[in-house]
Amino acid sequence: MATPSYCPDAQALASSVKPQFDKKPGLFTLVIFFGVLAGGLLFTAYSLMHDVHELGTVVTTWTPFVLLGVALLIALGFEFVNGFHDTANAVATVIYTNSLPPNFAVAWSGFFNFLGVLLSSGAVAFGIIALLPVELILQVGSSAGFAMIFALLIAAILWNLGTWWLGLPASSSHTLIGSIIGVGVANALMHGRDGTSGVDWAQATRIGYALLLSPLVGFGFAALLLLALRAFVKNRSLYSAPEGNTPPPWWIRGLLILTCTGVSFAHGSNDGQKGMGLIMLILVGTLPMAYALNRTMPADQALQFAAVAQVTQQALERSAPQPAPADPRAILSDYVGSKDVTPQLIPALAALTGHIGNEVKGYGSLSKVPAEAMGNVRNDMYLTSETIRLMEKNKVGNFDADTVDKLQLFKQQIDNATRFIPLWVKIAVAIALGLGTMVGWKRIVVTVGEKIGKTHLTYAQGASAETVAMLTIGAADMFGLPVSTTHVLSSGVAGTMVANGGGLQMKTIRNLLMAWVLTLPAAILLSGSLYWLFTQLF
Repeated sequence: MATPSYCPDAQALASSVKPQFDKKPGLFTLVIFFGVLAGGLLFTAYSLMHDVHELGTVVTTWTPFVLLGVALLIALGFEFVNGFHDTANAVATVIYTNSLPPNFAVAWSGFFNFLGVLLSSGAVAFGIIALLPVELILQVGSSAGFAMIFALLIAAILWNLGTWWLGLPASSSHTLIGSIIGVGVANALMHGRDGTSGVDWAQATRIGYALLLSPLVGFGFAALLLLALRAFVKNRSLYSAPEGNTPPPWWIRGLLILTCTGVSFAHGSNDGQKGMGLIMLILVGTLPMAYALNRTMPADQALQFAAVAQVTQQALERSAPQPAPADPRAILSDYVGSKDVTPQLIPALAALTGHIGNEVKGYGSLSKVPAEAMGNVRNDMYLTSETIRLMEKNKVGNFDADTVDKLQLFKQQIDNATRFIPLWVKIAVAIALGLGTMVGWKRIVVTVGEKIGKTHLTYAQGASAETVAMLTIGAADMFGLPVSTTHVLSSGVAGTMVANGGGLQMKTIRNLLMAWVLTLPAAILLSGSLYWLFTQLF
């Protein structure tokens, strides 16, 4: 099999088969775009007002709604920027292999990003929230809570816009996680604690490994897949640059479109959840009467919840037969923040477990919890769930198997009551991310398609990189890990360039590595500074 020869004038080769990006969207397309945008904003506003009025809430001041509106716009703005920042990861290969026209490819990707968000599981959303400082989550409706939300979202948007302007495919996931860590560190320092105490480093490390390993997986497996194709598929045209606007053979074209679709769907499913998690945090803080607890839980499940709480409390009391502390919430809050185990920890957990069960039993169902009690009940549940999670991870308690099973069942019941995402939130995020894919995508598409390798992207390279990206991101979503679509796909393209013998443009690779290395510290510094500033202003 012939190896593609190195072209000394890579720019000339790229320009000879460069896709046509100069076609402007028509009037009909613009009407549809702005119509969907306006419809999405109106639907979001209507859903909010409907949920508030359904509870018979009397509005005495519009201040919380103004703050809520600003926060929601910023959160949806993050997803919109995420959309056009990361579109290139799905469409660059189908565009540069002439599998789909650029504008159609972008619209196709936007639609499947939309579907990915709607059908997502929610696991990634709450994995992201677990990185935030617990004391701020419990007071998310306070000025410090709003400062946290504004700081981390604005920092992520600013860094994403900066790297997009430079045409660098940096990671939106990486940026958001850095912003969250920055807020946690700043919050700890501002309260006189060690900066490292403001972050759940075990969770951050787990996510960090996923972000670090996913580019290596993309590079290695895409290269191996290309080499396997060359060994078993002898069609020479698959391993050379497209001639003019010639599309690939039908089967490779179908594979490229399929993988483009899969990457778009997986990107929506994974990245869309980050915005959903933060929006739920905003809603819980501003409108706890409507969103603190899952009011759709049937009454019979509430009775089961109370029964599980009772047997869990009894099992904990048998494990540590000590008097319950006067303030169990303070004991659990200290443990979740510091991870320091005290003799009062298990009695405090037993006491709060029993208190939660009695509250739910007394109200009869979550939908009957009074509006003024919603926030407190949810905070008790969240604090108990986090305590159980950390105790299990750190092997605290030396419980027997029966007690462990009861704790896990109770935690599952709590999570079902607190970790839910209304359909309208999914739709709003899906619209923001889907429409975002159709704006400003050209800069990073050109980088991925033309500036990573020294030769033009071939049909086989595009198929290999997209296939690996689709499978990697899909697997990460199943395990609730927020990996970077950008890192996986761009490193996959680089891996295929090396395997195909075309070589890499080291200037671009250096810029990409610089963006990847700087994203985390830059986001930490930016969000931490903004958090300090906003706490002074609010």
